[in-house]
Amino acid sequence: MCGIAGFFQTKHDVFKDYSFNLLKNRLINMKNSIKHRGPNDDDIFMRGFAGFCHTRLSIRDIKGGHQPMTRKYNGDIATIVYNGELYNAEELKSRLMAYDIDLRTTSDTEIILYCYLVFGTKIFKDFNGIFAFAIYDNNKLIVARDHAGVKPLFYYTDEKQFIFASEIKAIFEYGITPELDNNGWCEIIALGPAHTLGNGVFKGIKEVLPGHFLSIKTDYDKNIIIEDCCFWSLKSYPHTENYEETVSHCNYLINDSIKRQMVSDIPICTFLSGGLDSSLVSAIVSENLGEKKLNTFSFDFVDNDINFKSNSFQSTRDKPFVDIMNRHINSNHTYLECDNIEQINCLFKAVDARDMPCMADVESSMLYFCNLVSKSCKVTLTGECADEIFGGYPWFHRQDLLYKDNFPWSYDMSARCSLFKDEFINELNLEEYNYDAYKTSINQCPLLDDENEKDVYRRKISWLNIRWFMMTLLNRMDRCSMYSGLEARVPFADYRILEYIFNVPWEYKCHNNQTKSLLVECGKTHLPPEILYRKKSPYPKTYDPNYEKLLSDMLLEEYSDNSRLQDIIDYKKLTTFISSSKDYGKPWYGQLMAGPQMLAYVLQIGYWLKKYHL
Repeated sequence: MCGIAGFFQTKHDVFKDYSFNLLKNRLINMKNSIKHRGPNDDDIFMRGFAGFCHTRLSIRDIKGGHQPMTRKYNGDIATIVYNGELYNAEELKSRLMAYDIDLRTTSDTEIILYCYLVFGTKIFKDFNGIFAFAIYDNNKLIVARDHAGVKPLFYYTDEKQFIFASEIKAIFEYGITPELDNNGWCEIIALGPAHTLGNGVFKGIKEVLPGHFLSIKTDYDKNIIIEDCCFWSLKSYPHTENYEETVSHCNYLINDSIKRQMVSDIPICTFLSGGLDSSLVSAIVSENLGEKKLNTFSFDFVDNDINFKSNSFQSTRDKPFVDIMNRHINSNHTYLECDNIEQINCLFKAVDARDMPCMADVESSMLYFCNLVSKSCKVTLTGECADEIFGGYPWFHRQDLLYKDNFPWSYDMSARCSLFKDEFINELNLEEYNYDAYKTSINQCPLLDDENEKDVYRRKISWLNIRWFMMTLLNRMDRCSMYSGLEARVPFADYRILEYIFNVPWEYKCHNNQTKSLLVECGKTHLPPEILYRKKSPYPKTYDPNYEKLLSDMLLEEYSDNSRLQDIIDYKKLTTFISSSKDYGKPWYGQLMAGPQMLAYVLQIGYWLKKYHL
């Protein structure tokens, strides 16, 4: 994994000394801002209208995979910067062997570049992996993002320049000033920590859509011209296989995806929660390591054995089930714990990593754990995305949420608005913004002509989960892991699994009323019954009442020192909220973010406003 950034511009003549040095220094600043994504190597490139920078986390072809990388084919010269992993590199390499190609490395970077030079942009749909890359070719820039949007890619553009980066902070290092308008505030308050696909929250910041590439050229007046092209999208089609055939097909896809994602020139590990998803990934990885023992890691909070409170979303702790899996696969397991101070300290590091308020302590704790894992392993496989794809969340099953005409994980604006000044909230039209985002997304969902009403709702809820909830968790995983120089792979987000399961009927996904029945069937040859039939339990959080007290004190202190926070937060509402009991059973986002997490989210907002002078 890596960090990429660069520009395509006509504002400055790069061949003049002053402009060259100006742009070179900007590239260096961009590179340094994302150095955490690639601590092992870095470099810059400038030619024609373009400049690239790259920071590298060395996973494959450690000696030969240096970037930016330039290659020539049939007289065409192209240069690439690339972030990601290509899991079908060997198949693509075989296709290239029919041409006069002299591969100098075993790096997938070189394969992507030659595939482009030989086949053009039409080859992008055939890439199986997680990627974001930029290619400069004959005064034309191509930027592309993987099918599912696992790897981030942001950009800013005006008539004379196009600036791109893995993280927004690098765009600001180019010289773009951070700004926030009402639409940005609506993204933060009405939708956050989720965000509209393509929306970078900051004014003028956008992201390349999953499964899309942009072609950037200039016209005769040297104005920037951008063409947005879709190379893959989720489509609906009739499912023709019976249940047994579906199970077999699903089993093949899952096993194939996991085995493909084990490719690495350095040791790999897995995150292991004791739930079905991470346990299945861990078991299959372990079985394919031969005599080597798999390194596994689990996460929890100090004193959760004392403070844990069972609720409808989280009925059991992870540790007993982690113990079962550890014995089952005989892994080298490490139990990691986070305390209150560490979690709070990482709240602001999480904003630094994401460049905006994010999933509060659900994200800060993940960042802390990723940092600990990175000290011993640099590549991990996770069970992320299975619930969104296979129907694991409560809103797939509860009728009141399934048929709700809004996002089922954040439909109530009252909790979100409870701390803000009325005049500030009234200017934003949050409910309208939230509903418009929902309706726009729902209207994009591909439907079949003969689907009944209930099937339509099932398909729409799957679409929403993939386009919204899954993207939020993928963003969390990428920024938390890469902030620590850790590569996190998500085998369930393989686009082949996405498009296949999206079209499987609900009676197969919940066969005999078994939640995620397809995964359960696939797991029967790999997992013990206690894991197979464990009730869904989300990512852990702390139940320590002292954590809430620390948050409250910090927020009151931050309010007194932060004039920007005083502009938007109602002090009376804040003190009333702090003095009242928090409802852990009614989250304001997803399953985990209740009262204490709202306090943490506002703390992140305050830090963000100061950091970016908004």
